[in-house]
Amino acid sequence: MYDHRRLGRELELFDTDPLMGAGLPYWLPDGAIVRHALEEYVREVERAAGYRHVYSPVLGKRELYEISGHWSHYSEDMFPPMALGSEEVVLRPSLCPHHALIYRSRSHSYRELPLRIAELGGMYRSELSGVLGGLTRVRSIQLNDAHIFCTLEQAVDEARSALELIGRAYADLGIRAARYRLSLPGEGGKYVADPELWERATGLLKQVLAEAGLAYDAVEGEAAFYGPKIDVQITDPAGREATLSTVQIDFHQPERFDLHYIGADGAKHRPVMVHRSIIGSVERAVAHLIEEHGGAFPAWLAPVQLVVLPVSDAQEEQAHEVVRRALARGLRAECAGPGQGSLGARIRAARLVPYQAVIGEREADGDLVAVRLRDGRRPGAQPVEGLLERIAVCADTRAAELWSAA
Repeated sequence: MYDHRRLGRELELFDTDPLMGAGLPYWLPDGAIVRHALEEYVREVERAAGYRHVYSPVLGKRELYEISGHWSHYSEDMFPPMALGSEEVVLRPSLCPHHALIYRSRSHSYRELPLRIAELGGMYRSELSGVLGGLTRVRSIQLNDAHIFCTLEQAVDEARSALELIGRAYADLGIRAARYRLSLPGEGGKYVADPELWERATGLLKQVLAEAGLAYDAVEGEAAFYGPKIDVQITDPAGREATLSTVQIDFHQPERFDLHYIGADGAKHRPVMVHRSIIGSVERAVAHLIEEHGGAFPAWLAPVQLVVLPVSDAQEEQAHEVVRRALARGLRAECAGPGQGSLGARIRAARLVPYQAVIGEREADGDLVAVRLRDGRRPGAQPVEGLLERIAVCADTRAAELWSAA
C-alpha cells in the first residue's frame, strides 16, 4: 500500500516547510517535471476539444464574490479580505467569477456558442489544519478548470462531452473511477434558495448520465452552493474516497452576472454555464498518480524516462553522448556513472525509471545499448537510435506498454 505523503518525499517530488505553512507544499525538480507534463497534457487535450485558454488574476475585489454568491455562501472557506486603499481584495476560492467576467467583457452571438474557456489557475481556500494532508488537501490549489457558455439546447451535449474527456484522460493516466456521484443540495442556508434552478439543473445532469450510460449514486449535501454536479470519485489504497473531476450545469452565475448572448431573433438570451474539470486540482491528481502507480509513472509522465549506465569509466563519455542525443529528441534522460556505485546498485537505484540502457565494452564498439525495462524484461542489445525512437513513440502516444512488438 502506497502513501503519497511518504513516497512523494522519498522520491523527492514535493515537500513542505513550517515557514511556508501547512497546506502549502512546494514542488521539487522531479515533481515539477511530473506537474509540467500533466499540465501540458491537459492543455493539449483541451485545445483539441475546442477550448481556448486564458489567464486571470488570483485576486479579486470583495464585491466580485458578493455578486457571485461566494461571500454569502462560502466565505468561511475563504481567506480574509486584505485592505487595498479604500477597497478590499480577496484571494479567489474559485475561477468561476473571473471567467464570467471574461465572457461579459465582449458581446456574443448565438453563432459563437458554445464558447469554451479553460485555465490552469491558482486558487486559495482556508482549509482547517485538521483536514490538510500531503497534496490531497491543500490551501494553495492549481486547478484545471473550464467554463462553457452555451445555449440551453447545447448544455447536455457539452456536459456529456466533458465526461468523455474525463474518461479519455483517466485512460491515458492509468486512473480508474471508483463511482459517479450526482451531488445534490442538503438542508440549511449553505445553498442558493431557488428550487426551480435546482430542479432544472438536476434534470439535465440526470439526462447527461443516462445518455452516457453511467450508473451513479445520488447523494444529498455534496452539491456546490449554486447548483448540483456530477462528481467522479476515486479511492486511495486505504479505500478513502475523494472527488477528482467534476461536471456542473449552472443557471445561477449567468443570472448573477447578467450574462447574455444575441439570439437568432436579435433579442438577448441568457447562456447556460457548464463548469468542468478534467483532472481537478493538479495537487490531488499527482497525489493519486503517486499512489496508483507506486511512483512508477507512465513513461510520458516519468521524471526520468531513460537512465544510461556505463559499466566502467571507459564507457562514460559514450554514455553522456547517448544522454545528449536523448535530450535533443526531447526525452528526459540522465547518466548514472560508476562514481555512483556498482552497476547492480545503480540499476536498483533506477528501478522506477521506465528504460535503462547499459553500455559495456561490446555495446560501445557497436553504438549499441543493452536495454532493461522497468518491469524486468530485457530486450537485449539495441541500436541507440532505435531505442530513442521507441521511447519517443511511447511518450508521444502515451502508451501504457513500454515495449510493444515492432
